[in-house]
Amino acid sequence: MLSNLKNTIQLKGFLVVFTILLMSCNSKSKQDVIVINDSDTLENNMLTITKSQFESSDMELGKMEKVEFNTMVKANGMFDVPPQNKATVSAYFAGYVKSITLLPGDIVKKGQVLFTLENPEYVQIQQDFLEAKSKLNYLKADYERQKTLLADNVTSKKNFLKAESEYKVTQAQYQSLKKRLSLMSINPNTLSGESITSIISVLSPISGNVSSIEASKGMFLNPSDIALTVTNGDHLHLELKIFEKDLPLVKEGQPIKIHLQGDSNATYDGEVHLINRSINAQDRTIDIHGDLVNEDDAKLFAPGMYIETDILTSSNQFDALPTEAIVNIENAHFALIKQNDTSYKKVLVNIGESSNGFTHILNASDFPKDSEFITKGAFNMITE
Repeated sequence: MLSNLKNTIQLKGFLVVFTILLMSCNSKSKQDVIVINDSDTLENNMLTITKSQFESSDMELGKMEKVEFNTMVKANGMFDVPPQNKATVSAYFAGYVKSITLLPGDIVKKGQVLFTLENPEYVQIQQDFLEAKSKLNYLKADYERQKTLLADNVTSKKNFLKAESEYKVTQAQYQSLKKRLSLMSINPNTLSGESITSIISVLSPISGNVSSIEASKGMFLNPSDIALTVTNGDHLHLELKIFEKDLPLVKEGQPIKIHLQGDSNATYDGEVHLINRSINAQDRTIDIHGDLVNEDDAKLFAPGMYIETDILTSSNQFDALPTEAIVNIENAHFALIKQNDTSYKKVLVNIGESSNGFTHILNASDFPKDSEFITKGAFNMITE
């Protein structure tokens, strides 16, 4: 009986211990369930950044500011020169290239000899001119004499008309040959029998740089053959193309931001000068003519150089933060706003367009006017 009593006490003790353990397990399970409420979310949005952390991470503070945002039309094109600043040089007279010493890129002056041509036919033109010049003096004197005799009824009108005809025909030949000699760069006023030559010089019609050379020594050039090209880059301008849908936005006088292909950091200023109202049927584009604001910039470029531009069609000022102050997390954008010396709050910001390192904040009115934001170093703090 004593043995049964002992077993009963042990059983009751085991049940008590088991009950305690079971209650303990249930209690622990309940503690592992975390309920997220508004207060927990608010606490998670708060960050503590000590002064040493702020300095060691090179963080910076700044306020929201008014920044100018521009509406732009993209336009591509190239640098070019006006038609009067580009000359394709050919010979007025056929001949063999006697000498040419220029190289592409050489600087030439207006009237400078570009190359020389040789042809025996040049000799005949000079001979015909000298003969016409010599004959003209005699025919003029005879014409004047016949005119006087006719007035005195000493000669017949037939003789006068013959003298007049021969004089005027020879005079026309003389003037024609004189003009041809000028085109050959031979001075008709100084030409004599001793100075007749079979070689003529081709002169540069403008000052500029030799941009291309097609002729070479010994080559036979016809009057229609292009020997070389001279380009004057003093009045370099922009030849751009925009799509027809952008035409209503573009106006004369609007600023142009110029970027060289592959170099987005360097920017140069231009201005819309002319708008061609004719649409290119093939690609549905419109030609825009622009000028450089600073003419000294033309020295940096060359005709034919490809460029990418932004035509500034409108401008507005908006509240903005530096783009570096804004962190994108799963298509939501956040910034850190200062609460006190060491406390910062992660806030949601609605963003608009970005320009020149700044981003338009659409919900700027949600924050106090003098609020300070971490403008540098916010990414690591928000994403940690």
